[in-house]
Amino acid sequence: MLRTVAVNHQMELIKDVPVKDLTSGNFVWYWIDFNQPTENETDLLRTPLNFHPLAIEDCVYKLQRPKLDYYDDHTFFVTHSLNPDTFSKEEINLFVSKNFIVTYHHQDSVEINEVWDRVYFSNNPGQWDPFLVLYQVLDKLVDNYFPIVYQIEDTLNEIDENSKNRSMEALLDDLYDTRHQLLALRHTVAPMRDLIYRMLNSHRLTEIRERREYFSDIHDHLLKLSEIIESNRELTTDIRDSYLSLNSHETNRVIKVLTVITTIFMPLTFIAGIYGMNFENMPELKWKYGYFGTLLFMLVIGLGMFFSFKKKGWFK
Repeated sequence: MLRTVAVNHQMELIKDVPVKDLTSGNFVWYWIDFNQPTENETDLLRTPLNFHPLAIEDCVYKLQRPKLDYYDDHTFFVTHSLNPDTFSKEEINLFVSKNFIVTYHHQDSVEINEVWDRVYFSNNPGQWDPFLVLYQVLDKLVDNYFPIVYQIEDTLNEIDENSKNRSMEALLDDLYDTRHQLLALRHTVAPMRDLIYRMLNSHRLTEIRERREYFSDIHDHLLKLSEIIESNRELTTDIRDSYLSLNSHETNRVIKVLTVITTIFMPLTFIAGIYGMNFENMPELKWKYGYFGTLLFMLVIGLGMFFSFKKKGWFK
């Protein structure tokens, strides 16, 4: 789907202008949004928009790392949004100059739609310009990272508290899934942070330097997100180590109990083995009370060893 909006020299908002008319120079600036474009719509990037083939290739073949490329009359940006359900990255490409902004994305973007509605239904179109649209889009992208990060934090708290008394295996499965999600977040947030840093320190993007405090605020949010992600990854490591240590402790305790039981039965098995050989010249075989005496002797040995081990604390 292709949609357009433009502001003329009378600061009036003109909607749904054909793309071929936008490049005529009769507008102060315009915005073209390629929302899940078809192949024919993508060809408009070549003619009449005349963007560089490498930039068009970056749009068509996803996913690129967040970056910016300078061209003669515009700057090309690659940014990432995050799907809140699948935590997957979705690419949003932007061509920006003082006269136009062109957005290109293969999936429907909540952030683009929100900014588009603000421009499309604006009562004061003169306040808008391409770099203000760029700021609003980036700000929405970064703001929508926070609910995802907070959702992961809530999941980690549930795993740590284990209020539902779930099994250790199930908790570890969820913990490793959460670590994978945090890794995916870091692979999105860190490049976006570097991108905003490059924008802030670019000598070619004068329009961004004029709004430095706004873009710096986005960079601060990304720094905060990076710290939260790293903190949560450390927390997952601590929880994992705690669960593994607890599991190892439980295993050692069970092995210790089984070892004590085996040790108690070793002399009893030895006695039973001797009297199970059935030699004729064994003196106790003819004794009237030999069977009961042997059982009593075995019972005394077993109880003696049991209380001795218990006194040493081996059953705790």
